[in-house]
Amino acid sequence: MIFPRKIFNEIEKCLFTEDIIVLHGARQVGKTYILYYIENFLKDKKQKTYYIDLEDSRFVDIIDTGVDEFIKHLSEAGILQSKSQKDKVFILIDEIQYLENPSSFLKLVADHHKNIKLVVSGSSSFAIKSKFKDSLVGRTVNFEIFPLSFTEFLLFKKQPIDFSSQKKLTNKTIDELKKWFEEFTLYGGYPKIVLTKDVELKEKYLQQIIDTYIRKDIKDLADIREIDKFNKLLEVLASQSGNLVEVLELANTCKLSRQTVENYLFILENTYIIKLVRPYYRNIRSELSKTAKVFFYDSGLMQMLWLKQLQKEIIGNVFETSVFAELVKRYGKENILYWRTADGKEIDFIIRIKNDLKAIEVKLNFERFDDTAIKYFRDKYESAYAVTALEGDMKNKYYQYPWEM
Repeated sequence: MIFPRKIFNEIEKCLFTEDIIVLHGARQVGKTYILYYIENFLKDKKQKTYYIDLEDSRFVDIIDTGVDEFIKHLSEAGILQSKSQKDKVFILIDEIQYLENPSSFLKLVADHHKNIKLVVSGSSSFAIKSKFKDSLVGRTVNFEIFPLSFTEFLLFKKQPIDFSSQKKLTNKTIDELKKWFEEFTLYGGYPKIVLTKDVELKEKYLQQIIDTYIRKDIKDLADIREIDKFNKLLEVLASQSGNLVEVLELANTCKLSRQTVENYLFILENTYIIKLVRPYYRNIRSELSKTAKVFFYDSGLMQMLWLKQLQKEIIGNVFETSVFAELVKRYGKENILYWRTADGKEIDFIIRIKNDLKAIEVKLNFERFDDTAIKYFRDKYESAYAVTALEGDMKNKYYQYPWEM
């Protein structure tokens, strides 16, 4: 069974335009299955489709030879039976970054073969950006794919609890949602991990993602020679998810140069492993410098890198990382900031949507919330706010569970 992903609703709007659809995100987050879902959706609509996996080097050789060879292949495979522009064909290409010059290939197909609609995926925005040229500007529409959201997690668990309506939930349903969010936090949102029941197998699969994909991708992209030091950096970053990134301190700890650490951070961010969350400020003198915080996109992956195993109970920065991951999928990664003043007042997340702000504090228990920083921020910026936790009494409407934010 292929489960639908929420982002398909946005992708569907572009399926019958002339845009090249580009899906990018970390490996193993489900891009291939989204392509399968799109393929099945189109087939149900009696559309002609053809799926190409560029992990198969034979296809890479064909396409790298040139567009004419690619068109010849489609004709020989019975996909293009005529040169009529009405003979619409949807070509779905997985792992587009393996091509020598994907930019040129996509441009030539889009410009000269209007009957071919391209839907492509890539596992690294860094690799894609480095190979995609300005010639594609205006021809692509991009979709970022992340691990599952909590709503998708429930769907994969076959627990479609509707918490989006204004209808008041029963205590029984809230307790069920708490239990599921605890699991979501402890194990993360990679689809294969969510669908695996055995915890030891979850750990094994997460370690495979780390060994086979993260370290391999980064090693290839960054030409890393000091593997042990890079692995140490990953572990330190995972232990500090939710904390300020002190580059010099990281360099000293991992025995790397400052420039090398900055380069590795750039690669990790552009391969969707971490996000450097920037501070929100209007008054640079009273609010802290431009130092970023680091967050991992997946709490399960973070724990495996840091603690070498999944935990049985939720740790504070693991919960904060899980909330961050959920906010990314709801509001977009560029709309999530944090706030901190020179005298130490701090708010975990500031959500910026157009001209509106929402301050969010994350606690394991509502009882641990101190409203000093929130009051100060709201007086300055007239923002909405919320406190999110899984335990404790909800004293007012500003206290919200993670799925309500």
